[in-house]
Amino acid sequence: MNKRRSAATALFIFGVLLGTVMHPAHGQEPAPQKDKALDCQRSGFHVIIDVGHTVGVPGADSARGVPEYTFNLALAEAVKQALAEAGFDKTVEFTTTTAPWRGLVERAARANAMHADLFISLHHDSVPDKLIEKWEYEGEQHQFSDRFKGYSIFISNDNGNRKGSLAFGHLLGMALQARGLHYTPHYTLPLMGKYRHDLVDAEAGVYRYDQLIVLRETRMPAVLLEAGSIVNRQEELEMATPERRALISAAIVSAAEDFCAARAQPSSEAVPIKRPPPSALTPSGAKPAALVR
Repeated sequence: MNKRRSAATALFIFGVLLGTVMHPAHGQEPAPQKDKALDCQRSGFHVIIDVGHTVGVPGADSARGVPEYTFNLALAEAVKQALAEAGFDKTVEFTTTTAPWRGLVERAARANAMHADLFISLHHDSVPDKLIEKWEYEGEQHQFSDRFKGYSIFISNDNGNRKGSLAFGHLLGMALQARGLHYTPHYTLPLMGKYRHDLVDAEAGVYRYDQLIVLRETRMPAVLLEAGSIVNRQEELEMATPERRALISAAIVSAAEDFCAARAQPSSEAVPIKRPPPSALTPSGAKPAALVR
């Protein structure tokens, strides 16, 4: 990302945070801004990486029988390392042995007590039971669904900083797409039933899911990332690789840099910019983010 684009991104997110994004006059260019690396005080920016689920309640099983928690923990450790190497040395990884619902409430309370600047909960997706098929792998019966794949990002309107959550979700989705990934639009389909959700950012792949405890009860900007579908047999293999974890980690670092830089912009430096129009939906894949995530 060049400096002009970095500055424009930071200014757009700053406008979202203030709720005052404006459109420029015809032909007007955004004013040049400083590099985001100079604006973001990374050592003082507290990021929480929440490992979805627990050892005892590990979430969905992959198409080959690997618990979701295994995927979540491996990705969280890669993300934490990448953020630390980028200068976000106050990054904290959350794990717990306390089962839902209590464990989820405790996570949110702990994040609030730490006065974190950003909360990211990491998960891997599945699908509703009615979409599941059976197959045999290494002599054992397993469940799969190859119908959907791709990431999805969730925010809650009840979060303590809904605008910030939406702003970071947009940055994260665009950073993932810049690295060749796509989001799944299947949460908008009638077949999802009670797991159907509003797509609040059709460009970046951000959905609204108000009931998620770790998003609803946190007071800082918070998102839940379903990094990919582990019941999709091909995507499961991709999600298990260090290369895919590194790619997702790099996207999260990029989004955190832009978000941190945007928050550092004083209001006097904000200039009108125009948000690009939403792109067409790009088919991909995943599962319902359960209420207790």
